[in-house]
Amino acid sequence: MKRIILALILSGTSICSIQAQKIPSKKEVLKSLKLTNAYFMNKWPDAGKSIITNKERPSNIWTRAVYYEGLMSLYQIHPDKSYYDYAVQWGEKHHWGLRDGIKTKNADNQAAGQTYIDLYNIDPKPERIKDIKASIDLMITNNDVSDWTWIDALQMGMPVYAKLAQLYKDDRYYEHMYKMYAHSKNVEGGGLYNAKDGLWWRDKDFVPPYKEPNGEDCYWSRGNGWVVAALVKVLEIMPENAPHREEYLKTYHEMIKALVPIQRADGFWNVSLHDATHFGGKETSGTALFIYGMAWGVNKGILDKATYLPIVVKGWNAMAKEAVHKNGFLGYLQGTGKEPKDGQPVSYTSMPDFEDYGLGCFLLAGTEVYKLKK
Repeated sequence: MKRIILALILSGTSICSIQAQKIPSKKEVLKSLKLTNAYFMNKWPDAGKSIITNKERPSNIWTRAVYYEGLMSLYQIHPDKSYYDYAVQWGEKHHWGLRDGIKTKNADNQAAGQTYIDLYNIDPKPERIKDIKASIDLMITNNDVSDWTWIDALQMGMPVYAKLAQLYKDDRYYEHMYKMYAHSKNVEGGGLYNAKDGLWWRDKDFVPPYKEPNGEDCYWSRGNGWVVAALVKVLEIMPENAPHREEYLKTYHEMIKALVPIQRADGFWNVSLHDATHFGGKETSGTALFIYGMAWGVNKGILDKATYLPIVVKGWNAMAKEAVHKNGFLGYLQGTGKEPKDGQPVSYTSMPDFEDYGLGCFLLAGTEVYKLKK
């Protein structure tokens, strides 16, 4: 009887903690997604226009590719034709090509292929996937598995392999993807994943003895967010019996568990996950990727709802209420880089060097929050 009473008390506590952070309605979530996306589409009506910051870059680079990943997720829950047309325009303006051509081995250049494949699945025109398939097929033929030397590459590259494996029913894509993933995880720089902490060093420059100012390991928020996103996308695509799926799922659980105690009281995560004093403060991109990963897990029944729903709701509400401007601009967004000190200072009004990838992360998070059941 005592155990039953205790269980009821704990259950009630969980319910109260969820209710303390109100679960947003689908209407509220969609409003935030449409607002932030409209801001960007209105600012960049020409999807093929070059991006000029410290230098000029084509718009099919990784930053824009991440935006289109988010846009395609938004299109799934809100099939506005203008979203589809905007994505198609982007592909057509670049002739469905990759930066540096099909011989590129850089996952940042191949990231555009995620949206190209999504658009092919909607309307199977061969030109949409010709170059991305040729590029990945060359990677498999060359059998060099050491190209993903930084953890961001996992998000840029892994979903492309998984999408091709699904499209062509060919496990070669899964196998080569795993070899590259395993190299990053276990070999590069001595292995970029620290299973003890459930987090990743961004690249070999941050593997110990490198330390943060407080003496802790340097775990960069957005870098770990990229890995969470990569695992989620691959797990979403893979069938249950796909090669190495269980290992991806195990690492996903380890990472999600590690993120829980280091969420800030306001719902965000710091840019340095184990050093709140090193440019500590609200940051949207890493937070959005973590919320995306957790909300997906709750929606799939992979994560315990009572434990993780309050964390998801708290994080989403923080971003929607504190980072989204009235005109749709996203605040608290760290610019491009590889560690906590880059793109600083980060504030409500600070303008990152690229606005696109942060919005993509926000759209990914929001589309999963939209699917939450009350």
